[in-house]
Amino acid sequence: MNLARFRPSSRNPHKSVSGVQFNQVVRRAPGNGCTTTPRKEGISTSRLPEKPDVLVAKRHHLLVRWSHWLNVPILLGLILSGISIYWASPIYQHKSDPLTGNFDVAADIGIWICGHVPGLRHYSSPPDWVYNHLSLGPGMLAPALRLHWLCAYAFMLNGAVYVAGLISGGGWRGLLPRRTDLLDAFRMLRYYLGIPFAKLTRRQWPHPSFNTKYNALQRAAYFSVPLAGCLSVATGWAIHKPMQFHSLAVIFGGLDSARVWHFWLMWIFVLFAVPHVILVFADGWDTFRGIITGWSARVTRSEATGNER
Repeated sequence: MNLARFRPSSRNPHKSVSGVQFNQVVRRAPGNGCTTTPRKEGISTSRLPEKPDVLVAKRHHLLVRWSHWLNVPILLGLILSGISIYWASPIYQHKSDPLTGNFDVAADIGIWICGHVPGLRHYSSPPDWVYNHLSLGPGMLAPALRLHWLCAYAFMLNGAVYVAGLISGGGWRGLLPRRTDLLDAFRMLRYYLGIPFAKLTRRQWPHPSFNTKYNALQRAAYFSVPLAGCLSVATGWAIHKPMQFHSLAVIFGGLDSARVWHFWLMWIFVLFAVPHVILVFADGWDTFRGIITGWSARVTRSEATGNER
């Protein structure tokens, strides 16, 4: 981790605005005796206190930051188009309902939402509610396929950029598991669960201290998400080219099983993104600034020496 010290520039202490002293200056008169006249002298009796060095750390490589933010529209396009593709051939089906003729579990969810949420009882097409709100819409298979593969290629390229940034900046070391991760994970879980109660009771709830770049929960999440990305790519190719990549499809249990893997891997990204955004804002401005500028001022010397070891 690159470290630097910045000392804020201070003004000349002799050019102080406040604290000017009036000295009594003795002046000889032409005759006998002497007179005293006050004269203002620029002698400062106060000076600005010197601020200590501010230790800052380079948190994220430029390529890591770029790939991080590019993942936002890429994943959004993959999820919206993917659910539209799901509409054409749902994975989870049941026997056709004798009244509605519906066999799609996602359509059942839409029907339940429209039947129980106030204001939605007169929705025009309850079975399509999920697809109208969480995808490109029903009946959009062709454009959904084109968008999905455009985003998929962008996702693979962006993943390569992310790996290059991890290697170039040495950030990969911060993702490696440690022997103390299990105990540290319980400490962080206790901290996160106690934040709401501490806020309500106005109690101090100190953050557990670590001398590494990420705490145990962050490290587990940031290590598992790239792994989920690799599995998403593999299952995507197994679904798209089941004959050409027959061996790959067999690894996941066949075409239908690969679709199930692909479906739940999408939810891993969703379940990661929601608490990730919430906890970043809860942690403060410095964390958010770090992924934009790459620098953080919230670092101690112990963290600087023990980081990413």
